[in-house]
Amino acid sequence: MSEPRWLTSEQMRAWRGYLGLVRVLDDRLSRDLQERSGLSMADYEILVRLSEAPERRLRMTELAQAAMVSKSRLSHQLTRMELRALVRREGCPSDGRGTFAVLTQQGYAVLAAAAPGHVASVHEHLLDRLTPEQVSTLGDLSEAVLVHLPPPSGPRCPPGRAGREAVAVADERA
Repeated sequence: MSEPRWLTSEQMRAWRGYLGLVRVLDDRLSRDLQERSGLSMADYEILVRLSEAPERRLRMTELAQAAMVSKSRLSHQLTRMELRALVRREGCPSDGRGTFAVLTQQGYAVLAAAAPGHVASVHEHLLDRLTPEQVSTLGDLSEAVLVHLPPPSGPRCPPGRAGREAVAVADERA
């Protein structure tokens, strides 16, 4: 058995800083989103993914992969969202076993109302704290690590949509 590769002090600083950043930032963004719009981060992610899809609909399997959640977790989440009329499910005419998740008009309106506040929160708590070069580096670092880590629910989805979704929704609203 080989000796473990222990972290250097600089690596430990980076690792612990990353863990703290992810935990605190996720908590802050989630609280802000909930307080401003009544949406959870999971709600928002699903609404965004559906808003970006052709005809604002995705097969459940595709949506689970895009949102990086299991099909079971997605199904439970959609059930809660259907009760609020944010989404609906429709059968797939070409495949009797397939199901689509569809963004409703109400769901789109809720997303459009929530997006500006969420984007402001992302700016306030992350982007405005960094230089443009650091933002670019953060994107590069994230992509370099994510390319080697498959999401929990299947094959990796292409990077690059995060960040544009709320801007696209806000732009469409204007």
